[in-house]
Amino acid sequence: MNILQTEWWTIGIPPEWWAEQEDDVVVIGDRDDVGSIEISTLCKEDGNFDQAQVTTIATDNGEPGWDWQSVSLSGLSGRYTTYVEEDSGVREWYLAMGSVLLFITYSCAVENCGMDDAAVDEILQTLEMVAS
Repeated sequence: MNILQTEWWTIGIPPEWWAEQEDDVVVIGDRDDVGSIEISTLCKEDGNFDQAQVTTIATDNGEPGWDWQSVSLSGLSGRYTTYVEEDSGVREWYLAMGSVLLFITYSCAVENCGMDDAAVDEILQTLEMVAS
């Protein structure tokens, strides 16, 4: 497993996946072109994100009727949802720890929904925040 490190976090990338940074987004994709994970990082200048703020950010950026669930992942906590948009199946996480908020999206073609779920979950389990 390869380790990708940013200024704020690290994540393990299995050999059958690739990763690259595009502007402010890290993109992780499977070599079979089934789907990809995108991770954006938002840092608060003053104070920390609390769960009410994370919930507000998630619902403000989502659509009415999306079923947001509480989630905890690798020491981060926040909100998670799944939905279908046009021809894509999407999984979304808004996760915060301290002054850092991660927006994580996994998307694939609708016909591939569920195919990479276990692999995506395993990758996200390797997520670790970098001590500041």
